This record gives sequence, structure tokens and C-alpha cells, in this order.
Amino acid sequence: MPQSDENPDVSLEKLLEAAVRRRWCVLLPAVVIALGTALVSFMLPNRYRSEATILVESQQVPERYVTANTTTTDIREVLLVMTDAILSRTQLLEIINEFNLYPKERNRSVPEQLVNLMRDNIKVEPTEKNSDPRGLNGFTISFTGDDAHSAQAVTERLTRLFIKENNESREEQSTGTTNFLAEKLAVAESDLKQQEARVRDFKLSNLGELPEQQAGNLAILSSLQGQLQGTMAALGRAHEQEVYLQSLISQYQEIAAAGAPVSGATVPSPTETIRAQLARLQNEKAELLSRYTEKYPDVVKIDEQIKETGALLAAATERPEPTKDESGKNNSAPARPTERNSVTAQLKSQLEANRIEIQNDLEDQKQIESRIAEYQRRLNETPVREQQLADLERGYTESKQHYDDLLSKKTESELATSLIRRQQGERFRIIDAPSLPSKPSSPPRLKISLGGLAAGIAAGLALALFLEIKNRSVRDERELRRIYGFPLLLGVPLLLSKAEERRRSQKAVLEWLGVVTLSLLMAAAEFYVYRRG
Repeated sequence: MPQSDENPDVSLEKLLEAAVRRRWCVLLPAVVIALGTALVSFMLPNRYRSEATILVESQQVPERYVTANTTTTDIREVLLVMTDAILSRTQLLEIINEFNLYPKERNRSVPEQLVNLMRDNIKVEPTEKNSDPRGLNGFTISFTGDDAHSAQAVTERLTRLFIKENNESREEQSTGTTNFLAEKLAVAESDLKQQEARVRDFKLSNLGELPEQQAGNLAILSSLQGQLQGTMAALGRAHEQEVYLQSLISQYQEIAAAGAPVSGATVPSPTETIRAQLARLQNEKAELLSRYTEKYPDVVKIDEQIKETGALLAAATERPEPTKDESGKNNSAPARPTERNSVTAQLKSQLEANRIEIQNDLEDQKQIESRIAEYQRRLNETPVREQQLADLERGYTESKQHYDDLLSKKTESELATSLIRRQQGERFRIIDAPSLPSKPSSPPRLKISLGGLAAGIAAGLALALFLEIKNRSVRDERELRRIYGFPLLLGVPLLLSKAEERRRSQKAVLEWLGVVTLSLLMAAAEFYVYRRG
């Protein structure tokens, strides 16, 4: 009695034995499916792929001379932006109409579907950075179409569009940057002019109190103090001269009132008085020249007084000098009224001139003291003005620096824009022109055919395994022992006659010929697919 109705365990050895035993179940499905797949692959329409390579070339002028003002980003980001602009609905519909693409699909598809179909057939992919020392990179543009020539033409058109879009976008970006900097520069220039006006108005309204004028104010103040000392000294001398002249006039008036010379008094003659005055003025001039130059105001003034006194002395000496006897008589006799009146008039004239000189010296003293007070006030105000001016100049310096910075950037931007317009900046350059495909790129017939062959073999093996499992025949001693559970006592080998052996041999040869023929047929089909694919 059998001990188990379960299916036998499937091992690799049994699978191989089953595959050999069911070889036709494996071979026929494999051949049929492989040949059918190859036939179907040739029924699919050919698709041709044209490809072009574009290199992103850096600007030709070194960046130490001209710096590009366009944003440098990764090539992938640039391609994303440019692809969206180029593969727009308007652009693609224009290309479809120009090259008469998708004639069959036009009858049953709307324009949006044609655009989506064309977008699926366009590939834009960045390439890896090459080993060029300049570190350039690039990208490829490809289009897959039904015709080799139209695929090449469309790829060439797309390539030109990418180059044109890159040039226009870079020029637009550079021009926009230049215009933006020009606007900011105009604002900065206006602000700078306002700052300059503030500084100028402040300096004009505080002229004489500015920090850079402090040294000049100190020098002028020192000079004024010297002038004040000289004026006060001249004023003191003028007062002394006034007292002296008044004393002389008083003496002459006393003599005139008495009518005779005063006992024991020696009255100087007018000439001697004028000479004494002239000598005193010359001494004062010598003293002033020891400290000042000849153009000093006090020296010039005393020169005028010396000239006047000299002229007065010359007028006095024109009268004849009295003899010794007459001198003796004059000493003991009273002076004539005419002579006394003349001398008194001259002394009064000198006294009046002296008083005028005193008045002038007093006015000069007041003016100098007023100027000294003014310059002292300026020096006191200088620290305050220095702080105020520093605040204004700080704003002016910041505005000037901002203006110079914007002016430099605007100049660089204009140079960069000029480079882009002259095609000397960063640009796209075609290194591989759009190719003319000699073989279709799709469908992948060889892969389809090999896939069909693999599917056929898998289907044949599955069929063989299924038939083997359904067949419950006992084929060896191990299965017999497993089923009945007792050892085999006797085995009878298969005994064939010579005719049966001959038939079996002929059958094996025919089977091998069939296997070889079908295998060669499959190999020939795959080779044909490879050659045509």
C-alpha cells in the first residue's frame, strides 16, 4: 500500500532530468515565443535619436580685469529655468508645424497632447565636469523622432534656441543689474550732494571757527596781542608827550604873564624843544625796529610823526639864531611877545596833534581789544564746531564711500554687459553638432527578442514541470521505496531487441537534429535582430 499521496520533492537533479525528459515541452514554446517576439519587434515603428553636446564656456577676459555680474549657479538650475522657457507650448507648437511632426497623431490629438508628446521626446541632461583645467561643464540635448533627418533638424533648432535663450537671458540680467545700479547710484549721488551742501553751509556759517583755522586764529591772536602792547606803549608815550608839552606851554604862559624871565629858570628855545621831540621819536623808532619790521603799523605811524617834526624843525631853523650877546641878553631880558606867541602856537599845535594821536591810539586800542575778544571767542567755539563738523563729515564720508562703491560696481556691470554683447563672456558653445542617426534608437529589438526567448524558456520549463507533477509514474527505485516503504528485492533491467535499439537510436538522432535546428533558428533570428536593431 502506498504510504503517501503527496507530490515528490523537486530537486535540481530531478528538474534537470524532467527538463531533458520533457525537452520538447521546453524547446517548442521557447522557439515559438522567441520568434514571435522578434517578429513583433520588427512590427514596431523605428524611432531615431539625434543628440548634441553644448559646453558652458567661461568668459574670455580674465576676471581680475572684468567681473561677471550674472548669477553663477549650478548648470542643473540654469537648465531647469531655460528648459521651462524653451519648451513652452508656443515654441513647441511652432516647431511641430515647421517640421511637420506627428502627422498621424494630429488627426486624433489636441495641441496640448502633441506638446506633451514632444516634451517626452526631448531630453536635456547635464554632463559631468570634464578634466579640462578651466573646469568647464556642459549638457546634452536630444530629440527622438520618427525620421532621422527630422530628428537632427529639430535637435539643431533646439540647440540654437538654448544658445539664443542663454545669450538673451544673460544680457537681460546684466542690463537689469546695470540699470538697478544706475538708479541706486543716482539716489546715492543726490544724497552725497545733500551731504556736501550741509558741510559747505556749515563751514560758511561758521567761518573763522573751524578746526583747520585754529592755527591761523592763534597766530592772528598773538599778532593782535603784540599790536595791543605796541599801541598801549605808544599811548603811554603820547601821554608823556602831552604832559611835557603842557608843562612847556604853562612855563611860557607864566613868563608871558610876568613880563620877565623867572629867576633861576632856564627856558628852552623852540628849536631845542623840537629837536628834543625829534630825538625822542627817533629813539622810539629804533626801539620799535628792534622788535618789528619797517612795515609795522606803529613804525609807519612814528615815521610820519618824525617827518612832521622834521618839517617843523626846518621851519624853526629858518629864523636867524641869536648871537651870544643876544643870548645873554635874552637870558636876562624877557622874550619878545611875537616870539613867545609863535612858540606857544607851535607848542599848542603839537599838543593838539598829540591829543589827536592819543585819540587815535585809544580807538586803535579798542579795535584791537575787540578783535582779540572776537578771536578768543572763535578759539573757544572751535572744539564745539569740531564736534559738529565731525558728525557732518562722518555722514559725508559714508555717503561718499557708498557712492564710490556703487560707481565701481556700475562700471564693472557695464563692462560685463559689453562682454556679453560682444560674445566674450560666459557662453554656450557647441562641441558636438546634432548627429544624424544611422540606426534607430528604439524600439530595442534585441532586448525585446532576448526577453521573448527568456520568457519562452521560462514558459517551457513551467509547462514541463506542470506535466511532470501531473504524471504519477514511478521512474526509479528510490521513488518505489519511498512509496511502498520496503526494500527492493529484485530489479529487472530494460531488455530491448536490436530493432528497438536501432529505432531508439534513430529517434535520438532525429531529436538532436530537431533541437540543433531549432536552436540555430533561434540564434539566426537573434542575430538578425541584432544586425537590424
